[in-house]
Amino acid sequence: MENNQNNSNKNNNNRNRRSGGLFTYLIFFMLIVLLAIWLIRFFRKDTSTEITYNEFLKMVEEQKIEKVIIHAETIEIREVAEKDNISSLFFGNTKASLYTGKVEEDDTLTQRLLEKGITVEGEIPDNSMQVWYFIFSYILPIAIFLGIGFLLFRRIGGSDGVGGIMNVGKSNAKVYVQKETGITFKDVAGEDEAIESLQEVVDFLHNPDKYVKIGAKLPKGALLVGPPGTGKTLLAKAVAGEAHVPFFSLTGSDFVELYVGVGASRVRDLFKEAEKNAPCIIFIDEIDAIGRSRDSKYGGGNEEREQTLNQLLSEMDGFDGKKGIIILAATNRPEILDKALLRPGRFDRRIIVEKPDLKGRVEILKVHAKDVKLDETVDFEEIALATSGAVGSDLANMINEAAINAVKNKREFVSQKDLFNAVEVVLVGKEKKDRILSEQERKIVSYHEVGHALLSALQKNSEPVQKITIVPRTMGALGYVMQVPEEEKYLNTKEELHDMIVGLLGGRAAEEIVFGSVTTGASNDIEKATSIARSMVTQYGMSEKFGLVGLETVESRYLDGRTVMNCADRTAAEVDSEVIGILAACYEEAKKLLSENRDIMDKIAAHLIEKETITGKEFMEIYCAEKGIPVPEPKNPLGKPKDEKKAEKKEDFEKAESEKKEETSENSEAKADDDVKVEEDVKAEDKTEDKEEKSESKETDEDLPFEGEEETEEDTSPEDSILESYKKFDEKKEEPADDKEDFEEIKKDLEDRLSAEEKAEIEEMEKAKEEISNEVFKRIKNRAFKFEDDEEEK
Repeated sequence: MENNQNNSNKNNNNRNRRSGGLFTYLIFFMLIVLLAIWLIRFFRKDTSTEITYNEFLKMVEEQKIEKVIIHAETIEIREVAEKDNISSLFFGNTKASLYTGKVEEDDTLTQRLLEKGITVEGEIPDNSMQVWYFIFSYILPIAIFLGIGFLLFRRIGGSDGVGGIMNVGKSNAKVYVQKETGITFKDVAGEDEAIESLQEVVDFLHNPDKYVKIGAKLPKGALLVGPPGTGKTLLAKAVAGEAHVPFFSLTGSDFVELYVGVGASRVRDLFKEAEKNAPCIIFIDEIDAIGRSRDSKYGGGNEEREQTLNQLLSEMDGFDGKKGIIILAATNRPEILDKALLRPGRFDRRIIVEKPDLKGRVEILKVHAKDVKLDETVDFEEIALATSGAVGSDLANMINEAAINAVKNKREFVSQKDLFNAVEVVLVGKEKKDRILSEQERKIVSYHEVGHALLSALQKNSEPVQKITIVPRTMGALGYVMQVPEEEKYLNTKEELHDMIVGLLGGRAAEEIVFGSVTTGASNDIEKATSIARSMVTQYGMSEKFGLVGLETVESRYLDGRTVMNCADRTAAEVDSEVIGILAACYEEAKKLLSENRDIMDKIAAHLIEKETITGKEFMEIYCAEKGIPVPEPKNPLGKPKDEKKAEKKEDFEKAESEKKEETSENSEAKADDDVKVEEDVKAEDKTEDKEEKSESKETDEDLPFEGEEETEEDTSPEDSILESYKKFDEKKEEPADDKEDFEEIKKDLEDRLSAEEKAEIEEMEKAKEEISNEVFKRIKNRAFKFEDDEEEK
């Protein structure tokens, strides 16, 4: 209902805006026309020319005058055969004329003119012209200025929907309701801890009584902290969607305006609107725009921002938590926020929204791919491993790029290859097909990339190679090696960091070994290696010289990870020397390893030059063939061979099927026991007849028995048993087992983990089982009908 009301208000505003605009244009046009009329009337110059009275008398004698119009003070003279002159569009046509002043009396002048045959006219005074002159001279200019002032006042007042000075203190918050956003916690993945914390807030809004009863208070605010793209805004909208309450959304910059005091006014207006719509949620994105610390260290001293912050602090202290107003805010720079803003009673909770781990990335990929058609080759776990460090927005972009690539290649389903191509597009850009390298450059790039890959295979702590290519990319790379870890890691040992530096310097070492010189291609590798070596010395305490001293502080953890040195200049110079020593030792180790395996490097480089792109499998086959060792079994993201993973899936499904059969058999046996008890009561009346019918049935009947049916008594009639079984079978079809729902959930979970071939096999098994059940039912039914016919004959 609220949604419809919002939509109707929007439509009414649009109609009012359009009608107001047309009215404004109409008024403006009318004012222009009236102004033009007044100007023409006021500045209209008469076409008459003044002459002397003697010249007038001479013209009378020479009969050059056609008509004379006698006015109160002047005489207007019209010459003979003069053409009309249009001087005014609104005041009629006028003739070019002469005029002179009056000297003699009107009677004498009139007599003289009549004697010469000149037409004489007298002007009757027209008071209406004086009225019009007064209107156009005084009233119209005043009206024009008043109209212009009224239009300007409406414009700056915002009454026509534009918004201006008069509304400058109004809040710009956008109000959403659940039906409009349509976002719930089901649309958020990879942030289980954050969702759990926010679910408590939602539950408080739904059931405040049980919290108030025990004395608990609703948290006034929660601060969402994390890197860009992790889903902070999405989480806030999901809270509103779950709580079904109004959701006020705005950014910190919306409070900032040109005029001093506007920010504080907008804060007051925002909380006033929130109280009217309570319970509700206020979400302030990028709150660091107004919540920056008032300390000059973090850029304090801005009077307008400080006034806005002070007003926000005052409002958060002033409103009652029992009204159900919750403030959510998001930032990726918590270190610069004012301490007063973060204290308990304002933002009681700080919810960390970190980059997702392996499991979280898999869940995020599934959420964004739920509307995308995927084939059986897609394995989200492999993609998640290849995108370590990616956030939700990156993964959503990868899914979209994969779908676009599938359409581009005219395929109806997205494959694993499309997803890996999308990963490459996001990480290193698209292939730059128009950049053609010379043979020498192709050879240099090839050896450079093979140097990286070969050191990865030679070292124990390196990640396996997924792909090697020398095709240039749009982000500047002339080639690259794609490495995918076998498992998610949260810690790195000193040895692992050492091997990472050696691997990064492998390209430069290969160039020097093969060509005797180096190129600029290793600039990014050197930058990364230097960063790792410096962190080992200044942050990780892995330097023997400096020990456990922290020499650097990370200032912007959630953005660029910028660090600041906390030591003297002399110590900083010694740190540089230590870093140089680490890099030099790693570079020498890289050259040594590559020199010892020069033959392998040459062979792989030649293969890469020929094909331009090779897979990690091809690389390992060549490497292992040269080393004389077997090719290692590829592992899935969970660290197990793929065949083993497939076998485990099959085993789990078969186990679930076996449990289902056992439970079904137990239920059937229980039902059969009940059938036997009922049958005993029915057959007790005539045991002799039952025995005879039983013997006949044994001789003639070779049909299949119903599953789970047991004959415990020798005197049980086969026909009665068949009939009862038929009835029980119908009842069984209508009444599912008690554990059917639980089994269906287990089955669905297992089916999600099976390949297409395994699913096809299971479907065939189910189909065969259904056919057998139908055949059994058919035979039982026939036996029942036969028994009824025999009874009728008897």
